[in-house]
Amino acid sequence: MKRYKDIAGDGGSNIAGQVEAQHDRLRQRLASVHAIVAIVSGKGGVGKSALTANLACCLTLGGLKVGVLDADLNGPTQAKMLGVRGRRLVVTDGGVEPPGSELGVKVMSMDLLLPEDAAPLTWDTTVQEEAHTWRGAMEANAVREFLADTNWGTLDALLLDLPPGTDRLATIASLAPELAGIVVVTIPSDVSHLVVRRSITVAAQTTAPILGLVENMAGLFPGPDAARMAADAGIPFLGSVPFDPALAVAADRGEAFVALAPERESARALRRIADGIRVTLSPRKA
Repeated sequence: MKRYKDIAGDGGSNIAGQVEAQHDRLRQRLASVHAIVAIVSGKGGVGKSALTANLACCLTLGGLKVGVLDADLNGPTQAKMLGVRGRRLVVTDGGVEPPGSELGVKVMSMDLLLPEDAAPLTWDTTVQEEAHTWRGAMEANAVREFLADTNWGTLDALLLDLPPGTDRLATIASLAPELAGIVVVTIPSDVSHLVVRRSITVAAQTTAPILGLVENMAGLFPGPDAARMAADAGIPFLGSVPFDPALAVAADRGEAFVALAPERESARALRRIADGIRVTLSPRKA
């Protein structure tokens, strides 16, 4: 079996040309997106995806054109939460047309490409020690294709819902060098803060500004002060979203919680956070 080092040049594959062509397509596709924002945590179970979906709905209700890319390939949830699960994707000469939610949020997710009972994605390699590296490369390529092949059209904001893990942000930053900002999510938990601090460190190493920290599920149980953690890290604190079972129920139903129950304190908190993000991003709009 030959390895890469045994092959002279690119073996006739023109891999460099293929990659450059894809990068050109990516740049052209994202030229009509005014602001790309990564929503990250590093810690799973903090409600980041529900927060992303509701922030997208808040921005849309505020008059912006918004898209959401679900970058979690093995645990995609955005299609379900935004009510487009099961929609058939339409492929045109302009690319893949992303389905729109009831409010008009455009959504692209691996969940739209796989059957409902699909097994988790696996990354097969000849040598097991290479599996982690190969998985990372394949995940990056899949996200790159989602960004480049989806006909997003003109958007004011494209929110990227990143899976748990502090390494995913560096991948996204390399794919979208014009990243307008990063929003970091935590919950009132010492374990969450431990992991999220590392995510803040990784975020600070990118060229994108950190728009701020959001505390989700506030009041669910006593925990450390998220505002203090933000201050210690030197980043803005965007606010806390109170724990609200109704928000989770709406997500399960694919309904826009902030539109259904705008009077609830959690919905008001989400709107305040979205307004803060919008004000930060507005100078960046063309």
